[in-house]
Amino acid sequence: MTREEIETRLKDVIVSALDLEDLTAADIQTDAPLFGEGLGLDSIDALELGMAVKKTFGVTFSSNPGENKKTFYSVKTLADYIEQQKKAS
Repeated sequence: MTREEIETRLKDVIVSALDLEDLTAADIQTDAPLFGEGLGLDSIDALELGMAVKKTFGVTFSSNPGENKKTFYSVKTLADYIEQQKKAS
């Protein structure tokens, strides 16, 4: 999977897993924050998104909340993490 394909798939996963009916994958900016002032996701969304990303990409996440906060900052940071996990396996 290319980097662009990972980012596009992540955006699709965000929209479908979180039932964001008012958004399309094209509406999500790669570098924009997913939480707070960005898409406005909350902690429940983070759990649902984490499970969907794990299922879609076969990656695991740290038990360290600080590390996960960095990983889930944006589509770009999530894609970085997925690429690192794929190289390590």
